[in-house]
Amino acid sequence: MEVKENLQHIQTKIERACARSGRRPDEVTIIAVTKYVSNARAQEAVDCGILHLAENRKEGLLEKQSLIQDPKVTWHLIGTLQTRKVKDIVGKVDFFHALDRIKLATELNKRIPEGQLNCFVEMNISGEESKHGITEADLDKFIDALAGFEHLRVVGLMTMAPNTEDTDVIRQVFHRLRILRDRIRERHIPYAPCTELSMGMSHDYEIAVEEGATFVRIGTSLVGNE
Repeated sequence: MEVKENLQHIQTKIERACARSGRRPDEVTIIAVTKYVSNARAQEAVDCGILHLAENRKEGLLEKQSLIQDPKVTWHLIGTLQTRKVKDIVGKVDFFHALDRIKLATELNKRIPEGQLNCFVEMNISGEESKHGITEADLDKFIDALAGFEHLRVVGLMTMAPNTEDTDVIRQVFHRLRILRDRIRERHIPYAPCTELSMGMSHDYEIAVEEGATFVRIGTSLVGNE
């Protein structure tokens, strides 16, 4: 299927998920994850009106950006970032979805010359060793430790659900992230407004929307994988 048809199908599902949960579809932003597709396919997504693109590696991000030079596109980096690669992405990313350690925050803050980078704190809700992210117990302490980083703005929390067919388990992970987001938001911290939730991918975005996702990261179902 073409990206346009995929997008229409996904938008319909999101609208239904919003209706089930008493939300408005305009509260949900679709991010096209283009890490497995060609530059031409990514451009096709932009041509269809998808203006949020995501890569999980620095190399993929810079390659896509070199060819898709549309000022309307918002760029997301969603994968783990090594501190030594921070210098290469500073000024090229609008949202960073994987802030998970103080060492990385320190390097980002040092390298950003002005303004603020919108960051999501990556949470490991499921407790899986294979997943990155901080634990629930460490969240408040981590947020407090970011107080001195004037170039970082914590706009929300991000997580990945377990790779399981058990929708109840997936729902519990997303529900827990929303509770944590609300907890930080209610602290009214100037540098961490924490209004957003980055959760949900191709196989579970409907559940994520029902549980409050404001950004869904969709790859295969939207742009394919080649």
